[in-house]
Amino acid sequence: MTHSTSTDTALSDSHSQIRAQFPTLSQMLGDYPLCYLDTAATSQKPQSVLDAMAQYYLNDNANVHRAAHQLSARATSSYEKVRDELQGFINAKRREEIIFTHGTTESINLVAYGLTPQIAAGDLILIDTAAHHANIVPWQELAKRTGAIIKPIPLDKDCRLDRHAYQVLLALKPKVVALCHVSNALGTVNPVVELVQQAKAQGAITLVDGAQAVAHLSLDMAAIDCDFYVFSGHKMYGPTGIGVLYGRFDKLDLLTPLLTGGEMIKRVSFDGTEFGSLPNRLETGTPPISEVIGLGAAIRFLQQHLTPDVQAHEAELLQYLQQQLRALGDVHLYAAHSDNLGAVAFNLGDEHHQDVGILLDQQGVAVRCGHHCAMPLMQSLNLKGCCRASIGIYTNKADIDRFIAALASVKELLL
Repeated sequence: MTHSTSTDTALSDSHSQIRAQFPTLSQMLGDYPLCYLDTAATSQKPQSVLDAMAQYYLNDNANVHRAAHQLSARATSSYEKVRDELQGFINAKRREEIIFTHGTTESINLVAYGLTPQIAAGDLILIDTAAHHANIVPWQELAKRTGAIIKPIPLDKDCRLDRHAYQVLLALKPKVVALCHVSNALGTVNPVVELVQQAKAQGAITLVDGAQAVAHLSLDMAAIDCDFYVFSGHKMYGPTGIGVLYGRFDKLDLLTPLLTGGEMIKRVSFDGTEFGSLPNRLETGTPPISEVIGLGAAIRFLQQHLTPDVQAHEAELLQYLQQQLRALGDVHLYAAHSDNLGAVAFNLGDEHHQDVGILLDQQGVAVRCGHHCAMPLMQSLNLKGCCRASIGIYTNKADIDRFIAALASVKELLL
């Protein structure tokens, strides 16, 4: 046996062990085994995440921070431990720079609302054309409140952010630059380190949506050096209902709280209220405790399994998916670059994407169809929508082959 073959076999065994940790993937859909290619919408959860959440509800169910009894002490310890784990996971300077939210959408809303006092009429906000609606609409609402002006950063012919146009727009001295790290619809990757550096050189506040990056890349806030970075637990093999807002401490500390009430206060009287310090000031009310604990388990899962070999395997698998779609014929691919992450956008001939998705589902294949919460991007591509096949750490070559075979039968039926 050659060294290469031995390495491939070891990687295959390791991948099989990873996949076996996801109970959802073993089910049948009618006569077909599930072929799950919708990880960009939400990832499946390993048993360790499910067990961590069950452990909390079975043994430690109590509110955090507020009680003297043992259940609350255990729950608080488990909850706050995840903040420390996140600090290391993304290489943040301080644990207080980690704010728990209910997801990427809430994180961006929290920042956009919190910046209101710092934005004046005529201030410029730049937004990536490929952005998810969650990284567009909150800024539009900020512009309505303040009179700020929104300008999209256009894409080039390869559906990448147009670097020349970006430089022209940066020369206008924007107040805020909102970018995506990885496009949720296309899988294209932005060079965020360079883009953030250029924006900050012009004095802009920078936010990066990392929802599609966090499950595929190792994140380093010191290297990216943005002011805010946001992501969701359910995109990284954790539960729904939990997200993270990372912010540089000095920037976070200036945000006006979006929500007020319990937990985030220092002192309340009918004469007035004094807010507490970070992170509590931006975490109002009873938090999603079990979800935070589940997120901690997901972090530990990724730290153990998202190795360079696994990342390389994901990249090879995505390229194989692109190649097989091209070979099938009558398939339109959008921005299918070799360095994309996680997702491939496509249409079958002139057929409606929803019809294709429904017919694939009848064969046990789950893909996403629609505008992918990226309507401005679809408009720029002159599309009403498309199909998207997306992979995760558990996806294997057999999934791709099953998908291609199913799509071939759909093609035979429709074309």
